[in-house]
Amino acid sequence: MRQYLDLLDTLRSYGSVAVAFSGGVDSSLLLYAAREALGDNVLAVTVRTPSYPGHEARDAAQLLRELKIPHFEIGVDQLAVPGFAENGPERCYYCKRALFETVVEMAGMYHCSCVADGSNIDEGDYRPGMKAIAELGIKSPFREVGLTKEEVRLLSREFELFTWNKPSYACLASRIPYGEVITAEKLQMIEAAEQILLDLGFAEMRVRCHGKLARIEVAESVIEKIAQPQLRRKIVEAFRKAGFLYVSLDLEGFRSGSMNDTLTDK
Repeated sequence: MRQYLDLLDTLRSYGSVAVAFSGGVDSSLLLYAAREALGDNVLAVTVRTPSYPGHEARDAAQLLRELKIPHFEIGVDQLAVPGFAENGPERCYYCKRALFETVVEMAGMYHCSCVADGSNIDEGDYRPGMKAIAELGIKSPFREVGLTKEEVRLLSREFELFTWNKPSYACLASRIPYGEVITAEKLQMIEAAEQILLDLGFAEMRVRCHGKLARIEVAESVIEKIAQPQLRRKIVEAFRKAGFLYVSLDLEGFRSGSMNDTLTDK
């Protein structure tokens, strides 16, 4: 794919790079390509936060073992970031700004010429975090060369990265409606509930948190499966142990960014 060759050329032009690495589809391919383009002049930086799912961290660790790239983790308490816990429409901006500032600082300590993230040209919907990335001068090489999400997956499969068909998992805070305060307890409840669904084989899903009510989104093709009486009762029991009082199933099915439906002016 010509765009991959362009991607390697773009990465080489950086000289050295710190990759913001989450273990997701995009950042995994970016780290792989950066190593191919720049060899030892690559640093992987992961920011651990209360809203970063544990299963993502485990996938990140697996890929790092395979690629053998220097890696640093930085802990950031998002709940202490002004504007985050209040959960207004600009929440993602405040969060991204704080997180990437720490990555930029780490890059400077290790003399990396820049920081890069895995944003692709399909990054649509409502994403105020992109503004923070632009303000901090973060490089987005996939966007520079015009790579789509599907092309990122195809390349990942070609290079035998196990992340190639992995569903996208956004920050856990995105499961909480705008205006509802984000707390550590809610994030823990969401993570526990989503892990329950993952363990049951529902990979493409979200657990939206409305106070003590969990609204489950799964792919339309498996709505009938998850609604089967025995499985339904098992999920309800497990979710209650996770802290939810009520458990509902969204009949519209999984859709990324569904919380943005409440925004009248994006």
